[in-house]
Amino acid sequence: MTGVVNEKREEQIQRMGTPKLTKLELQIMETLWTRGTSSIREIQEAFPEKKRPGYTTVQTTVYRLEAKNVVRRVRKVGNFHVFEAIVSRDVAQRRLIDDLLSLFGGRTQPVMAHLIESGRLTLEDVKEAERTLRKLERKDKSK
Repeated sequence: MTGVVNEKREEQIQRMGTPKLTKLELQIMETLWTRGTSSIREIQEAFPEKKRPGYTTVQTTVYRLEAKNVVRRVRKVGNFHVFEAIVSRDVAQRRLIDDLLSLFGGRTQPVMAHLIESGRLTLEDVKEAERTLRKLERKDKSK
């Protein structure tokens, strides 16, 4: 039980310490999460050809992510560096969701209503949410 509480607390600290990421930063992070360690050239080439940012744009953005402590250099190969994600996809997504909900004063109902009306929330999503809520309820009762 203490392990679960400590894990949850650690995740909250990491999420709070996770800086906000721009759309391009998130796209770069997605490449690192999907492909694992990558050079700047490999990250750039992961973008669709028609929407591919320039090499220096990707380079500058990766260096900004490094300054934000979201990625780190793993090694140097020849004259280029290889980077990896420090922040997990889950933590970054939770930060985004927390930021979105703060725009609605923490209320989830407007977001849920939009997801339902747009057809993006399926019955299976609702069932999965119910299972998660039940699991959390059981954990709370066991404390």
